[in-house]
Amino acid sequence: MNILYSQAERKLAELPFPIRAVLPDGTVLGAAHPEVTLQAHSLSAINHLISGNIGLIGEDYVEGRIGLEGSMRQLMAAAQAIMGDSPVKPANANWLAKIKRRSQSVLQHTLEKDASQIQFHYDLSDDFYGLWQDPRRVYSCAYYKEPGYSLSQAQDAKLDHICRKLRLQPGERFLDIGAGWGGLLLWAAENYGVDATGITLSKNQHAHVNALIEQKGLSGRVRMLLLDYRKLDDSDPFDKIASVGMFEHVGRSNLPLYFSRLHQLIRPGGLILNHGITAGGTENSQLAYGMGDFIDKYIFPGGELVHIGKVLESVTEGGLEMVDVENLRPHYARTLWAWSDNLERQLDKAHEILTGEAGAKSVRAYRLYLAGCAMGFERGWISLHQVLCQKQRYFDHQELDGPAGQTYPFRRDYIYD
Repeated sequence: MNILYSQAERKLAELPFPIRAVLPDGTVLGAAHPEVTLQAHSLSAINHLISGNIGLIGEDYVEGRIGLEGSMRQLMAAAQAIMGDSPVKPANANWLAKIKRRSQSVLQHTLEKDASQIQFHYDLSDDFYGLWQDPRRVYSCAYYKEPGYSLSQAQDAKLDHICRKLRLQPGERFLDIGAGWGGLLLWAAENYGVDATGITLSKNQHAHVNALIEQKGLSGRVRMLLLDYRKLDDSDPFDKIASVGMFEHVGRSNLPLYFSRLHQLIRPGGLILNHGITAGGTENSQLAYGMGDFIDKYIFPGGELVHIGKVLESVTEGGLEMVDVENLRPHYARTLWAWSDNLERQLDKAHEILTGEAGAKSVRAYRLYLAGCAMGFERGWISLHQVLCQKQRYFDHQELDGPAGQTYPFRRDYIYD
């Protein structure tokens, strides 16, 4: 035990951030004036501190084996100090690990498993999500078009940013894959006059959006289906497609299939916008130091991230052409801090909604998840890209001047008009 305590003391002394650890027997180690205090109720947590395994420290917190004191920004700064290195580099894998990862990806993304994994996350509680999201419950990266925008303004700007990129026109058939609580689906219908179809695997979201459709009198031209993207009817292709915050659930092994399905679902000349989180490294599907394992266990089971290079490779393999890519990484950092701050302000209400020991664990997990992801986007460990694409076209000498049926103009004026 003395050796363990000595190792913990050395670890804390090496950190450039003032942290104090209170051990199970009351021994106090570390900074005299700490910004973060770790109250350990078990010796295993001390081992996790020494090894720098942030994911296991997070698990100890969720399971009640440690207590953490400090603001979420201070806790994230402490986490960075404890790791001491980027969680992207150590996650690179050798060829054997790549084969294992691919096999796991295939097994994790059957129709049945994807449905259960989506419901695990999104059906936690609508009221809980409503505590920290904007009024439309847009659960994806906002677009801070102006520096002083509130979260709500930035989410509205994001919805319009997507609609403008897709050049939505009245009467067009628009598909929203993974439509969430209906923010984009309803925005596109109400502001751009499209005939809109949304799909989700979340039972809560399906019920919520259909109630909104009825309430807004949009039943004639807006519908929300409880359906997997692999089961969509492609006999009558859509004019425009958006997929926002969904392809992270597809799985690395299924990306070519995913983009092939989008190819089948879009008409020639139509546009597809894929908005999703991407990996900071070229090989890692999750962050090291246990961070990815924590997310997989408590937040997004089956979630896999790939580098933007792999995304574009899969776009091409699916028969699509990328026509525009935008990196919104710092926008997502600001979005996540806004969500984190909102949750921190309403922790008492969160515990009223998510009750019992299971509820308390979920609240603790989401506190770390939101702030930890904000840190990850700030430091470039993960990113967010919007990829605009269309079916591959060949041998059209009028393409630059916009032949009939072509949506993308190949000139940037449309963005600024």
